[in-house]
Amino acid sequence: MKNDQLKILMGAAALLCGISVAGQTGKKPNVLFLFADDQRADALGCSGNSYIKTPNIDQLAHNGVRFSNSYVMGGHHGAISAPSRAMLMSGKSLFHVYDRLAGVQTMPAYFAKFGYETFGTGKWHNEKAAFEATFQKAKNVMLGGMSDHFKVPCNDMGADGKLAPSGTKGFSTDLFAGAAKDFLEEYSKGKRENPFFCYVAFTAPHDPRSPRTDYIGMYPDESIPVPGNFKKLHPFEFDDLLVRDEHLAPWPRTPEIIQASLADYYALISHLDAEVGELVKTLKAKGLFENTIIVYAADNGLAIGSHGLLGKQSLYDDCMHVPLIVSGPGIPNDKSTDALVYLFDLFPTLSDLCHLPAPGGIDGKNLAPVIRGEAKGVRNSLYTAYRNTVRAVRTDEWKLIRYPRRNFTQLFNLKKDPLEIVNLANRPECQGTVKEMTELLMEGYKAFDDTASMAPAVILPMEYDYTKLKQQPDQWQPEYTLKKYFKGAGTVKSE
Repeated sequence: MKNDQLKILMGAAALLCGISVAGQTGKKPNVLFLFADDQRADALGCSGNSYIKTPNIDQLAHNGVRFSNSYVMGGHHGAISAPSRAMLMSGKSLFHVYDRLAGVQTMPAYFAKFGYETFGTGKWHNEKAAFEATFQKAKNVMLGGMSDHFKVPCNDMGADGKLAPSGTKGFSTDLFAGAAKDFLEEYSKGKRENPFFCYVAFTAPHDPRSPRTDYIGMYPDESIPVPGNFKKLHPFEFDDLLVRDEHLAPWPRTPEIIQASLADYYALISHLDAEVGELVKTLKAKGLFENTIIVYAADNGLAIGSHGLLGKQSLYDDCMHVPLIVSGPGIPNDKSTDALVYLFDLFPTLSDLCHLPAPGGIDGKNLAPVIRGEAKGVRNSLYTAYRNTVRAVRTDEWKLIRYPRRNFTQLFNLKKDPLEIVNLANRPECQGTVKEMTELLMEGYKAFDDTASMAPAVILPMEYDYTKLKQQPDQWQPEYTLKKYFKGAGTVKSE
């Protein structure tokens, strides 16, 4: 048998076994990391949502593996995206990194050590110096938590490796996808000797809920149902109910304003989906698609009407549960797994998939065996935290949420009640489960070096007067949202 014929047969056998040809030849795959902002796990067609159109992201799921139980661990303040992104980049859990990346080895910087060309664009909600230490190239970088989608304060990286204001104008999704496409175009014209790690951090569908003009009305308000766990008000006070996101609609919430919010929210996601399609099209046109791992994920979820809340500052699944899709060379097609995973598992996972040594000093677990079908999961429970006020733990079937400062517990059977509507904590027949889940919660508390007091000296009341909650917009809301959602409320500065 001739050598060329032998190589063809070996390559075919590798593909049949689900093994990357890149792994056989030693050529490392590229990475295109697509990161959405404030996207609920159920806000995708591939997650079973028939009301939203996301054909390009759905195709990524068809081409790869979708994790149906992917979570962010939570946060120590209301801007959940800052610790979420720090955890993602560092592979560390919340209490080991918080939202500070200064001096911390990040995933793209680790990949650069092994010859990867790194590029970043979009939102960076951590230190500027940490971004400069993480990426070799960058364009259209937004430093901070949010902005008006039409007035994004962008920064470009100069030859000195430093970010400087660029004054770029345009809609956020277009700016960030455009920067990534420019990078891919430039890369494709080069020698392609080194693989790339391209990180695209969108600010959609984070508010302001102001879609690009041609996407306004894509989803008529009345066509979108409210969430199945919609409430007009949250039934009790557990933290600051005036935290920033909660100003985006007045109290009590009405079905009509939640429908309007979801219509604009879905339009922002569909616009993002269209740009995901353009990025995939660019990869294919430049001959890069077959050797590129594509990750689609989001930094946190969003209540947007669930449980009477709007934001991500709780531990209900609407807020902590996020989309996660991995596709590319050597990855099975059209596979879904219910393994319990954190976003910070992606650092060791991508290292494995790209044939790099396992990174040390991190908390994330390698999901590659799950992706390859060699294991069903990497852990039996997930521990989540919000500020010093809420703690939760979930297993495959049960979820317990504990509010130490209110001395209150919720228990949900996620198999029968995935929307977390019926609290079983006080049912006599569930006391054994409450005890077991409380013990599991404390195991997570100790394992992750949590710092909150689980037995505070003062117990606060749960009752509150919603009429004292006054809606005020921040400075990022454009005229479209002011007219639609605020109706004359005064403007205040956002933190």
